[in-house]
Amino acid sequence: MRRARPGAGAPRMPAAGGGRAEPGPRGGPQRQRESRRPPAAPPRPAAPPASAPVRPAALVLVTLLSFASRFHRLSEPPHVCWDETHFGKMGSYYINRTFFFDVHPPLGKMLIGLAGYLSGYDGTFPFQKPGDKYEQHNYVGMRGFCAFLGSCLVPFTYLTVLELSKSLPAALLTAFILIFDTGCITLSQYILLDPILMFFLMGAVLSMVKCNSCADRPFSASWWLWLSLTGVNLAGAMGVKFVGLFVVLLVGLNTIYDLWDLLGNLSLSVVMFGKHLLARVLCLILLPLALYTAVFAVHFTVLNKSGPGDGFFSSAFQSQLIGNNLHNVSVPEHLAYGSVVTMKNLRMAGGYLHSHWHLYPEGVGARQQQSWACCCWKRRTIKVGPVPHAEGRLPTREAPWGQAISPAHGTSRSKRLCVTAYLHKDLNNLWIIKKHDSDTDLSDPSSPVELVRHGDIIRLEHKETSRNLHSHQHEAPLTRKHFQVTGYGINGTGDSNDFWRIEVVGRKAGKLIKVLRSQVRLTHVATGCILGSSGKTLPKWGWEQVEVTCTPYLKESPNSLWNFEDHINPKLPNISLDVLKPSFAEILLESHMVMIRGNSGLKPKDNEVTSKPWHWPINYQGLRFSGVNETDYRVYLLGNPVIWWLNLVTIGLYLLIAVSTAVAVKRGVHLSAELKELSRVVLRGGGQIMLGWLLHYLPFFMMGRVLYFHHYFPAMLFSSMLTGITWDTLLKFCAGFLSPSTAARKVYGGGVLTLVLLIMYSFYLFHPLSYGMIGPMASDPSSPMAGLRWMDSWEF
Repeated sequence: MRRARPGAGAPRMPAAGGGRAEPGPRGGPQRQRESRRPPAAPPRPAAPPASAPVRPAALVLVTLLSFASRFHRLSEPPHVCWDETHFGKMGSYYINRTFFFDVHPPLGKMLIGLAGYLSGYDGTFPFQKPGDKYEQHNYVGMRGFCAFLGSCLVPFTYLTVLELSKSLPAALLTAFILIFDTGCITLSQYILLDPILMFFLMGAVLSMVKCNSCADRPFSASWWLWLSLTGVNLAGAMGVKFVGLFVVLLVGLNTIYDLWDLLGNLSLSVVMFGKHLLARVLCLILLPLALYTAVFAVHFTVLNKSGPGDGFFSSAFQSQLIGNNLHNVSVPEHLAYGSVVTMKNLRMAGGYLHSHWHLYPEGVGARQQQSWACCCWKRRTIKVGPVPHAEGRLPTREAPWGQAISPAHGTSRSKRLCVTAYLHKDLNNLWIIKKHDSDTDLSDPSSPVELVRHGDIIRLEHKETSRNLHSHQHEAPLTRKHFQVTGYGINGTGDSNDFWRIEVVGRKAGKLIKVLRSQVRLTHVATGCILGSSGKTLPKWGWEQVEVTCTPYLKESPNSLWNFEDHINPKLPNISLDVLKPSFAEILLESHMVMIRGNSGLKPKDNEVTSKPWHWPINYQGLRFSGVNETDYRVYLLGNPVIWWLNLVTIGLYLLIAVSTAVAVKRGVHLSAELKELSRVVLRGGGQIMLGWLLHYLPFFMMGRVLYFHHYFPAMLFSSMLTGITWDTLLKFCAGFLSPSTAARKVYGGGVLTLVLLIMYSFYLFHPLSYGMIGPMASDPSSPMAGLRWMDSWEF
């Protein structure tokens, strides 16, 4: 075995934007001459390359099969399935221009709404729960849009593998894997974000690979086209879900590698390198950011009516929504003593500071007497009993507007009342701002107006109960090491534990406090703790409202920040809230903070099947899309087991081949022309795909949010492409040991055909998972699917 010269046959990973095809010896003129030399004719592989007319015909074939498999029985079942209840409803919100909140960026839902609108859906179906019949509502248009994008994944992966491997059988094997995978079919047939996300993701990968193929023609029309399309697809992937960041990272790493390689090309002038750098900054950074921002601009422009998402956003943002109680309202701009206000916690769904005629139960906090009575005002009715947070209603007593009802059962006003955070508008959210050392009647028109300033010590008196906001060193009901917050005193007379220092974030002492805009914290003077909302839901004795505590930990977070929303003071001039409306940049930043907090706080619903990342590659457990009982029309999201286990085995096989090839190249082992070509495919093409799989799978192990099986499907696209490349390379390598070309072709062709037939037969067995089953469950021996329940965790 003789050693080759250093650097010979050394592979490198392709990158977005291209680069040189082969790094030659370092030396300017010589290197330039080598780069201009026409490429040598490729060596004859074990299996002959397909002729030019075959490749377009193969592309048409796999595209038609893909569309046929995704659109087959698209209208079945004619009821809401799984997460259609969320994303179909959000499409309706766009059609009705009703504002809502979701933990994902808006592009996917916006496109679903557009598809529904263009297909004749009027946005009136409620999408309340899975199983609801669509009846006369036109839902097929939205499903068809998702199925169309899901069908495009097959030609995208086909073209990507064909570009990386230059092998038609490898591309066809990848295409057949995705065509006949039951999981990919199921995920593409319903109103979901996943096919939209994967469309942009694979569009970005394909554009990146195509741009790399134009490396020998930088700044040509095709080079600019593919580089720009890469940026457009990156914006699309990010605009659908935040996991689109993974493909951004993939493109970014390859671009950095490419630029680093170009920097080492001594024949490339600094000016030309600067042009390469600016082109990538323009197409891969500025263009995606501009498009991503434009998506949010359209989102906020279209959704201009008040809806279920109002409470997740700040009061200043809510004032822009038509129908919101803050829209077109005039209020005093600066806070003053004597003002009647409501305070909203800045954590997501934090609620309003709230109190009522209800005491902490025996054994909670300061061990006060329990009373069930609550004075809550709603519209023009006063209710004795709390406003329920969940289902159910309590008996009420009605009285004319403004007439007080004394507490029921003789509740003593000397007891400490419960203070909570309440998500809904209510008169029990009203508080009066008073001086800590004076009880002057500030409602007297003749009394001077004194504005509240940053650093002032104040007292907050609850308007309906005349109790002061109070804290002491008793433990909070739910949160350990936090202090209890109560309503205390008689007609505003209490003690020194009622004093709070008001501070505005980022302001200096003496500055005025603005309604809606100022973010404030209330520090308890006696204990030094900070008023906040823990986010924990109180038990039924607290009417399932949110716990309010005083935390001794001074870490600043949205839980301990508040803003003043409603503001009533007849002695102050009113200004329109339009003056206080936030800028687009502030709205964009706020929406991302809310989405990030919402993502991190996602919890599983009742009886919902969640999973762990290690479950996914082994196809351990699926998801019920429709139906539970044997009389139901059942659809079950589960990957084709043969395909998924083949992909899993291939990952290990690829690592073994790649490591062996890399060691051989590094040691300078002499390789034939055919083996050099195979090593190039394994290390360059396969390495890029393997990196994509790792980036789209490993981050989920570090996520604290709830996870589901469908999160693995972007990574599954990469593992399927890796399977096509790896087995094509392995079969060529094995066929290369056979000297007669006829025998080599038979081994190679037979191996590819065996894999394709195995995939097709497994699809024949498991296709009812995607297209629907009725009858006994697979756990019943009489079920036609009984023999296919290969794992006990499968629940079809």
